[in-house]
Amino acid sequence: MKTVKFITLGCKVNQYDTQTIREQFASAGFKEIDNGQKADIYVINTCTVTSTADRKSRYLIHYAHRHNPGARIIVTGCYTALDSDEIAKIPGVTHIIKNRDKDRILDYLNGQNGLNRPNRHNRIGISNFSGHTRAFLKIQDGCDNFCSYCKVPLVRGALKSKPLNEIIQETKKLVKNGFKEIVLCGICLGAYGKDLPRPCTQGRGLPFSKIDLVNAIEALEKIGGLLRIRLSSIEAGDISDELIQKMAQSKKLCQHLHIPIQSGDNEILKKMNRNYCREDYLDLIKKIKSSIPEIAITTDVLVGFPGEKEDNFQNTIGLIREIMPLRVHIFPYSKRAGTPAAILKDKINPLVIKKRISQLMGISKTYALDYKKRFLNKDKDVLIEERSKEDNKYWEGYTDNYIKVWVKSDKNLKNQLIRARLKKISKDCIKADLL
Repeated sequence: MKTVKFITLGCKVNQYDTQTIREQFASAGFKEIDNGQKADIYVINTCTVTSTADRKSRYLIHYAHRHNPGARIIVTGCYTALDSDEIAKIPGVTHIIKNRDKDRILDYLNGQNGLNRPNRHNRIGISNFSGHTRAFLKIQDGCDNFCSYCKVPLVRGALKSKPLNEIIQETKKLVKNGFKEIVLCGICLGAYGKDLPRPCTQGRGLPFSKIDLVNAIEALEKIGGLLRIRLSSIEAGDISDELIQKMAQSKKLCQHLHIPIQSGDNEILKKMNRNYCREDYLDLIKKIKSSIPEIAITTDVLVGFPGEKEDNFQNTIGLIREIMPLRVHIFPYSKRAGTPAAILKDKINPLVIKKRISQLMGISKTYALDYKKRFLNKDKDVLIEERSKEDNKYWEGYTDNYIKVWVKSDKNLKNQLIRARLKKISKDCIKADLL
């Protein structure tokens, strides 16, 4: 039996793509290696969103070759789109397969090892999600926003939405296999449906005059056994009044939105080619919180964009203070070849960027703590994911509003939706009593 090892970098969409490849290999008779043993084939699904991601991708390719010099190394993912020549120079690489051909990896191998590949046209999506209690479900790919710093539209292409009937079938398979929470993800999730034909009548009994993210949520809400629907990152301009209303009323849609800011300064936002100003973003957050008071807001901030002066950065700090997010993902600006920002002058000193990131992290921790305090001594449903890696006396899971919770129990609580009373904040989680 041939063996294969999968290595994935980057976003939830990339993790989903790896799962589709994993299931194809399993159907073809491969055994997956997930420990320190050598594999016959390494599939490395790369990321290129930052220069750090590029470096990690190259490191992992070198690692695979050192681990087993005789193995076939298949490199796929976003790094291959514009940098295949660079990848080809790395020792051990046998195949470079771009995103558009990810579902044909076994076809490329077939001519060399005689393996028969399952007919991909008889398969819809994934049926499992290795190593996870929550399943990521890609419903959309590609992006048309073209933010000036971002390489993603160049490597992922234009918008492409998955037909609704396929989303429903895929979700039913995942629920049948024990998944209670589905995370809907996409490169530009909120744009789901914009490229689908209208009127859309995909899915028996589901006629729509239009198709959008709210329609997809409504269809999935009807699936028995599915307890939670969570949204991954969504752009501010794609959050409609209908989506806010749906989240406020739904019993299954998690009250958590990850809405990237990138900057809280209008001058920098304009240079970034973002389609909103700070006032638009703040008004949106106020509208969301007035309809969903307990909602968790998480966000992304890009620090050190060319020309970002101290006043610009302080405007970002000010916006964070106003929205009080549960979590802030902070990234230093990374020059990406081929993007408009790459030719901008007035680069920011790395030491200044490091200092600003540190300041922003400190403020973010304060608001994370403030948000968690609101839920002390309250009862919440928690979907347990695994034993805590820090203390195996506790089980770890998340509330629908994305608070990490630890519960002590001798019972096996994995993948159980339990009721708990949140009692004590400890590091980045809240310890709770099982009810």
